[in-house]
Amino acid sequence: MRWYEKLQKRWKVNTLWDVVAILIVFTLTGFSVVFIKHWLGIGSISPVYWRIVFYILILLLYQILLLFWGFLFGKFRFFLEFEMKMFRRIGKMFKK
Repeated sequence: MRWYEKLQKRWKVNTLWDVVAILIVFTLTGFSVVFIKHWLGIGSISPVYWRIVFYILILLLYQILLLFWGFLFGKFRFFLEFEMKMFRRIGKMFKK
């Protein structure tokens, strides 16, 4: 089984285009976060408190960017379900 077929099965999508679109969305989201970090001038020489604030804010911003890029590539529903599943898993960690 090829790698993209494994991803198709795992993500429950039908075509190779769906897999490619999902991978592009993840790539663009990560690139956008890095771009924002550099645009804000946050780096290794930034004060620790700025980096902490950035990492806290990026948790929310990443989710928004993921939905934004997913919408542009026609995969909004996939990424909305992906995020809901992730938040359910995080919620289960805190319920114990």
